Amino acid sequence: MSESILAAATAPEAGARSLVETVAGPIPLDSLDVTLMHEHLFVLTPDVQQNQPHLWNEEERIEDAVVRLTAAHDMGVRTFVDLTVIGQGRFVPRVQKVAARVPLNIIVATGVYTYHDVPYFFHYRGPGRLFEQPEPITELLIRDITAGIADTGVKAAVLKCATEEEGLSEGVERVLRATARAHRATGTPITTHSNAFLRNGLLQQKVFREEGVDLSNVIIGHSGDTDDLDYLKQLMDAGSMIGMDRFGLDNFTPHGTRVKIVADLVAAGYADRMVLSHDCPCHIDYFTDEQRAEALPDWDYTHLHKRVLPALRELGVSESALRTMLVDNPRRYFEQVSPY
Repeated sequence: MSESILAAATAPEAGARSLVETVAGPIPLDSLDVTLMHEHLFVLTPDVQQNQPHLWNEEERIEDAVVRLTAAHDMGVRTFVDLTVIGQGRFVPRVQKVAARVPLNIIVATGVYTYHDVPYFFHYRGPGRLFEQPEPITELLIRDITAGIADTGVKAAVLKCATEEEGLSEGVERVLRATARAHRATGTPITTHSNAFLRNGLLQQKVFREEGVDLSNVIIGHSGDTDDLDYLKQLMDAGSMIGMDRFGLDNFTPHGTRVKIVADLVAAGYADRMVLSHDCPCHIDYFTDEQRAEALPDWDYTHLHKRVLPALRELGVSESALRTMLVDNPRRYFEQVSPY
């Protein structure tokens, strides 16, 4: 299956930027091939690991990640987008150790992940704050993209932000606007966490539009949680791609429903506005491994190839449409625009 997708992939458009940053450095867009666009390696609460070291075995977790990513590669995946950012325990040196041992391209993100308040590091600093200064969130994001993350030399290639609750808290709106400004300053594309049940991808688009963002540079993530096709079409008709990116999270939306949503939208002509993924971590400390295995047995990086793609084919989705969602759309997304 994966070879048919790769063999039929179209060439990048003339004049488009031809490189994208990965953990191992810049690579040609042609090298992305089949891409999981919304995943995680480790989602952690660092204060807990640092103060309760019995809960964390570094080498064991790295080994497990190598096994999981190698299995994805064996199924046909060639690029893995790790959207773990500040607020989710991102630690790039650990990601580098995994990347050095797997035959995958790994792309990392920058951003601030919050459902309500900004981290206290930013609380008193910035425009209109106790200590008046240019927005430090935007400065941090731009540095991760242009200079690299900490002293790793790894540059972020995606901007990530989140809107989970109804409405916009001051902190979330601040992060959205800082993200939009970092995008415009660098051309780096944006991917969001959204709550599709609340239809708040529309709110994200509203803020981005107010900041002058071209919405074609935005993926509204977790859109596949809802079967409200009118809402999903509204997001795409405004210019954004949508992330059908929680396959395996059947406790949110059942497998069959998720598959049918994608098939129905492909039939309606929207294959060029969707990307596919799992939103899956190798390890997440929100629950134990045993709880995860019992509640979410299909939540892993091979689920798309094992169950989702065969189910989409059964519903009439063509190889061409699968290629579009897995290869062409990710490549087009990373054809960065110039700052504007």
